Amino acid sequence: MFETLHSPSALFWPLLTRLGEAQILLPLSLVAALWLGLRAGQAALARRWMLALAAAVALTTLSKLAFMGWGLGIAALDFTGFSGHSMFAAATLPMLASVASLGRRGHGQAAWLGLGLAALVAVSRVQVSAHSPSEALAGFALGALASLYALRLAGPSSLRVPLWLPLGVLAMLISLPFAAPRSRTHDWVTALSLQLSGRSQAFTRADLHRLNAAPVQPV
Repeated sequence: MFETLHSPSALFWPLLTRLGEAQILLPLSLVAALWLGLRAGQAALARRWMLALAAAVALTTLSKLAFMGWGLGIAALDFTGFSGHSMFAAATLPMLASVASLGRRGHGQAAWLGLGLAALVAVSRVQVSAHSPSEALAGFALGALASLYALRLAGPSSLRVPLWLPLGVLAMLISLPFAAPRSRTHDWVTALSLQLSGRSQAFTRADLHRLNAAPVQPV
């Protein structure tokens, strides 16, 4: 039986998937990194995190440009590029949870809770038919690698974050999926791929499978 638009899961996944949007997570991450460097005395951790995040964003963007502009994908895996939402969630939510819980009870487990939430965001990308399982998994793995790479440098801190910080982060993560405007990052990447490749239309998933199924012409 098909779900109605008003069923709980039909509302849950589209809202949850917004927690992977760059427009929501990037400002929070920049503020958290600044706070780490300027107030928590962990500038090296902040730099390592931002560099890892930048590398993950670059790889994700390149994979999308390669497919939309030149059709470079893996038909057997239904793969057209890393899921940006999955990557961003896994690269930022564990770090945000870790920063927001510094000096507080449960700090050691906070990053894993953030990673669990990021995993749900990756699942949501499949549930809303935005990505294939391989794309969501690859994006999640890339983002998790970035955040766990940064967390390896995290040292003990005697600083206890003020209560308003974790409450503020939580409030924004809850409210922004309802209030933030629609993300335009996909439109921007599509436009860039067309400009770089000189094509008039971007390659689509249907093109990937159609080209893969085309019979080989005899020489």
